Amino acid sequence: MVDESLLKDLKAAQEKGAGAAVVDDMMKVFAFIKEISTENEDLKEELEDMDIAIQMVISDADKKFWLTVKEGDLDFGDGDVDNPSFTMSSTLEVGAGILMGEVDATSAYMAGDITVEGNLQDAMAFQEIIELALEAYEDLVEDL
Repeated sequence: MVDESLLKDLKAAQEKGAGAAVVDDMMKVFAFIKEISTENEDLKEELEDMDIAIQMVISDADKKFWLTVKEGDLDFGDGDVDNPSFTMSSTLEVGAGILMGEVDATSAYMAGDITVEGNLQDAMAFQEIIELALEAYEDLVEDL
């Protein structure tokens, strides 16, 4: 069961918008993705055979995060990850916008608002993880 206080925090952050996001909002999104990844069948199926390490760099906040998926287990944290499949760099507003569903990652990439170094196929898989988590979030937040 996803922590209700986490859902309320995410809902409040989403209502304020990515322009008002703080770094902690991104970590809350990661926490939600980790929690929902054990409950949502579509997301569990997506993660099942995945083996990726994602490095996110928030350029205007001098902050780094990582997210890994290996054999269906998802984890995340602050700092650097060893041997990232890809590194995504953006501003806080754009990064938070992607995680909150306000910004389409592909459009942001094409516009130069994010840079991706490494495996673009894994970056697209990460976008799918975000989309599935956002769908699950929308279903859960309706009941709040």
